[in-house]
Amino acid sequence: MNGGRAMGIVLLAVPLLCLLVFFLHPLATVLVRSVTDANGAWTLANYGRLFDDPGLPRAALRSLAIGLATTLCTVSLGLCLAMALHRSRLPGKALIRGALLLPMLAPSLVLALGLVCLLGRNGLVHRVTGLPTDIYGFWGLLIANTLYGLPQVVIIVSAALGRTPARHYDAAESMGATPWRQFLDVTIPRLRFALLAAAFLVFTETLTDFGSAVVVGGSYRVLAVEIYGEVVGQLDFAMGATLGVVLLAPALLSVWLARMARRRQDTGDASPGRTLVPARHPWRDVALGGISLLALLPLVGVVATVAYVSVVKLWPYDRTLTLANYTGGMPDGYGPVATSITMSLLAACAGVLLVFALSAGLRRVPPFIAKPVQFVASLPAAVPGLVLGLGYVLAFNHGPLSGWLYGSVAIVAACSLFHYHAQAFLTMQTGMRQVPEALDDAVAVSGGTTFHVLRDAVWPFAAPAAVSTFFYLFMRSMVTLSGVIFLVTPELGLASVTVMRLDENGFLAQAAAYAMCVVLASALALGAMRLLLHVLKDRRHVA
Repeated sequence: MNGGRAMGIVLLAVPLLCLLVFFLHPLATVLVRSVTDANGAWTLANYGRLFDDPGLPRAALRSLAIGLATTLCTVSLGLCLAMALHRSRLPGKALIRGALLLPMLAPSLVLALGLVCLLGRNGLVHRVTGLPTDIYGFWGLLIANTLYGLPQVVIIVSAALGRTPARHYDAAESMGATPWRQFLDVTIPRLRFALLAAAFLVFTETLTDFGSAVVVGGSYRVLAVEIYGEVVGQLDFAMGATLGVVLLAPALLSVWLARMARRRQDTGDASPGRTLVPARHPWRDVALGGISLLALLPLVGVVATVAYVSVVKLWPYDRTLTLANYTGGMPDGYGPVATSITMSLLAACAGVLLVFALSAGLRRVPPFIAKPVQFVASLPAAVPGLVLGLGYVLAFNHGPLSGWLYGSVAIVAACSLFHYHAQAFLTMQTGMRQVPEALDDAVAVSGGTTFHVLRDAVWPFAAPAAVSTFFYLFMRSMVTLSGVIFLVTPELGLASVTVMRLDENGFLAQAAAYAMCVVLASALALGAMRLLLHVLKDRRHVA
């Protein structure tokens, strides 16, 4: 009994210690730095300086404007795409799902890079047609952010559509409701909280996104770019921390509102019964098909443009096809790609161990302990990567840990892990809920230790969630930019950061080659995840 209790304490203590050191400590450092001067004295002068530079309030208003516009466009298009997948008889739905995977396999700046190569002042459209094109600014940023956020909205709305019982539509039809009235009176009420959750998610990510803004934003500077400029350009860490807190406030509010919406969401009947089979409705299918093409053709087009640019000799002046960018044209070779893969593997391995231990440790603790721990474990969802990365610079560039953490793969992996910790933790908790309580009791009664309970009762049910968590952390770490932009050094390069650096210096073909390496690595990881989950599913059925 004492051994089991000690094991349970360790399962909770180690992940919580890591959260304290690598998440709460950097976040607190940013907050403290924003209210102290160079001598460490408390002051609010940093916040007063926000109004001395007229560019900063303007950047804040622009961030809000692009956030609201992106949210409106993304949620509207995402709803239509989810309806096309679940409430239509369109052919080729697999193509829609495949196209929606593309933004999840690449950093956000890859879509912006594709827009620049396609519609920039020297883009492909201008080179081929001679038409004047200029994608920089508000409209380019709106398109890039909308395309990047579409998959997440479709996933959230699709989950809610799948929970709506078919009998609700049968009842509405028996009462004479037209398809339009069924949409307004049945579908929308069932989706309202899912739409709110999706809207808050897109707004938060747009507000805090750095990749698209730095590539295609041009003179339309937003808060994320201003933070980068203050820290990297002027080495003004106090102002960077202050801007980070300003950026953190709406992100926290948005995530809190999203959690409130999720709690109130109708999760559907416990037994939804028959799955709805959409009736034939040519006009509906034509309309949804047209909107799907309108949304997804640009998405496929910009990624295809990046792939094309990666195999030209010198973009945009010499479009001779060549593989030189892959065989020797990369300035740093495949080093940044290898470093990104190593870092992502480290983040994924450590992340699976930590969130598995934390979720397992929470299974038998009382609610007054479990709820605060769950809150802390989910809090990273509300913290922008740019703010967390800045916290790592302020917290770990000096002090006892700086000697072996600064400039290491480990510190970048830790930042990536705790940036995406909330989603990984929630995924693992979902897997833990599949474990029957009577099963681990049976193992314990039979004389099994806590280790045996975890191995024989918990792991077989939690394994699919662990696999999903591993590949989720790997893929997100491969494509992350804002969380690690402050942590790279001349000796430690990452593929996503290298793409940004090469784009800033005009080497678009080489930047595109690095970007496609990231896409390929993420695609292979996604394929491996699906194969492994299929194998686990087959083994469970056999068992």
